[in-house]
Amino acid sequence: MQDNAKPQDPKQPDEPVAPTEDRESSPPPLEGGKTLIVDATDTQFYARPSAALKDAGPLDQVFVRPGIYEDRIFVADRSIRLIGAGRDQVQIFSRRSSPLYLQRVPSGRVEGITFRYVGSDQHSAMNILDSVCTITKCRVLEGILSGVVLYGPECRPTFSENEVCYNRESGIFSFAGARPYISQNTCFGNHHFGIAVRDDGTSPDIVRNTCRDNMLSGILLFHSAKALILENDCHKNQHWGIVMTPDCESSPEQEELLKANTLSQNPRGSLIITHEPLAEIGR
Repeated sequence: MQDNAKPQDPKQPDEPVAPTEDRESSPPPLEGGKTLIVDATDTQFYARPSAALKDAGPLDQVFVRPGIYEDRIFVADRSIRLIGAGRDQVQIFSRRSSPLYLQRVPSGRVEGITFRYVGSDQHSAMNILDSVCTITKCRVLEGILSGVVLYGPECRPTFSENEVCYNRESGIFSFAGARPYISQNTCFGNHHFGIAVRDDGTSPDIVRNTCRDNMLSGILLFHSAKALILENDCHKNQHWGIVMTPDCESSPEQEELLKANTLSQNPRGSLIITHEPLAEIGR
């Protein structure tokens, strides 16, 4: 079957058959919409999430049953509603590029899926450009670049309750004017920082996240970035809890960050202001 081919059924060749009983219950569709089901083990449903999304209308949702899917999801200039049976049950991986790439997505939701990049080229596992949607309860891992990149002046997603781990650079990287809401995520085992923020005009809200066991520090602000940083727990990172360059602005201000966040058990200390935050990786 071709990547974008619609599954065929002798009785209803024009659309997938509605399931009589799901292996995992799908969420109720939006009013006026329908649910398109992805199940690689059952030929009456879509074999890949990208094929179902291609056929989905503005009010439709795609539900992904448990399984491992090799796929690349690219959605641009339209809403998305992609719901998986759970990040421990559904994995979408790609060898050639980011398994999830959203560009100018104005609304929608991505939930309950693990996104994994398994290639060797310079790609992230999740790439979000100028999009406004909710991404929650997912897992993002093994990007060669940062696991999640959030960028562009119109990038204002809600990124919450996700696990971002074992990426070759940072876990979550917000830059180029993005203003996302980053909340209640767990970022661990990343080679650089748990959360990194760069560039004048970039201003995320970073609230109640856990950054632990990252190979540099928990949170980094550099190149004139701004951020609200509240109630985060940065512990057991290899360097500091928070690193900032002098040109950055935080809310609360620098002297209050220690009170507003938990920054303990980092061997080099809780907070440092430095002109060279990336010196130890040669940048």
